[in-house]
Amino acid sequence: MEPLHYKFGGGATDTVLHPLVLSSVVILGIFLLLCPRRFAIPAFLFGTFLIPAGQEILLLGVHVFVYRILVLVGLLGLLRIKKEPRLAGGWNVIDSAFFLSIISHVMAFIFLYWELSALINQIGFIWDYLGGYLFLRMAIRNTEDVFKAIKCFAFLAMIYAVCMVGEQITGENIFGLLGGVRLISEVRLGRVRSEAVFQHAILAGTFAGTVLPLFVLLWKNTKSKAMGIVAVFSATVMTITSACSTPLLAYTSGLFGILMWPARRGLRLLRWSLVISLICIALVMKAPVWFLIAHVGVVAGSSVSHRADLVDTFIRHVGDWWLLGTANNGTWGYDMFDTSNQYVEWGVTGGLISLVFFLATISRSFGRLGRARKFVERRDRSSEWLLWLLGSALFANTVAFFGIGYFDQTRVAWFALLAMISAATLPVGLSSRVSAPTPTYCERSSDERALEHVPV
Repeated sequence: MEPLHYKFGGGATDTVLHPLVLSSVVILGIFLLLCPRRFAIPAFLFGTFLIPAGQEILLLGVHVFVYRILVLVGLLGLLRIKKEPRLAGGWNVIDSAFFLSIISHVMAFIFLYWELSALINQIGFIWDYLGGYLFLRMAIRNTEDVFKAIKCFAFLAMIYAVCMVGEQITGENIFGLLGGVRLISEVRLGRVRSEAVFQHAILAGTFAGTVLPLFVLLWKNTKSKAMGIVAVFSATVMTITSACSTPLLAYTSGLFGILMWPARRGLRLLRWSLVISLICIALVMKAPVWFLIAHVGVVAGSSVSHRADLVDTFIRHVGDWWLLGTANNGTWGYDMFDTSNQYVEWGVTGGLISLVFFLATISRSFGRLGRARKFVERRDRSSEWLLWLLGSALFANTVAFFGIGYFDQTRVAWFALLAMISAATLPVGLSSRVSAPTPTYCERSSDERALEHVPV
């Protein structure tokens, strides 16, 4: 069965745009451009996560993906609102680290290839990354918005879970009928790897594993308990039906972060214990410590050995990529062109400076969450849980990055998480400049107030 889509042009890179997608984009564009800000988050997230990333218009040789249209229209819609600051709390350290990682990546890529096509490519990169991040950073401004985004992800997970189970039964992906994603599901060692709207089964499962802690937050909310329970179940189904190791590791990492709640006041000791343990393991191992990756395959057929070799080769060839990245990683060894590791991908395509700023984005996010949690400790249990679960989701992503590089809708979920962290830690960020009193019960959002009555 062929995907139902229209093609314009005659080359291999024709426009792929299903009529249903076209009508949806028009409706979503109107919502993003003309409707109040409260509609911006669901319109953008549902449009981005229900339309295959491969849906695009080829315009004068430029690939204008549907996601890019939503980003552009969404930004224009938010910029017309002048009664509030563009970024809640102003520019912060997470914004700086993220911005510098993107700009350094762009500069390195352009200087490495020094071609017009490289410049055009990086304009698209800025559009995708900075555009998407800034939209979500502007749209997610407070705790109410954080819960709104999480509820959107919960609805999406429910839809995906049903579709991915259907893939297991039929071997066909219903989203493939739109075009822009494969119709016939991948099969490895006799197991169907469901992927839904995503570009790969690993990414579908990784999305589920990394948002699991956010769904637990809904479960702890008395008003959203039923949604949270169904969302947790849906994320579990997605992780299992993806039939990949990386999603399962992300899922268990998020779950581990949640279960570490009783040890939250001893994280410094835990971190140092982990560092010392890794040093001790490195002293007794015959191979470098990163070859532990080769022993974490939990699904038959997983290419964990490749990922361990990839990290080892990446480190040994630091002289090739540290300045501007490299275009020759495919010559490093067998399958080394497949940079299925977000950290390796960032270094190979952007150089050491870009990788450092990418790591700084993660580090500053953890640091901001940690300071915020200590600030509300013993004062506001609901806010402490919110911050802890955001940290668990962040930890799940840092683990997932060892097994896959985000290149479809999953990167938007990553941007959304960073925006949520900035919004959730906003009162603490402001307190470093202005000593503000703790919000009263009435000043908190309805979701925050509801969480206070949940037993811990």
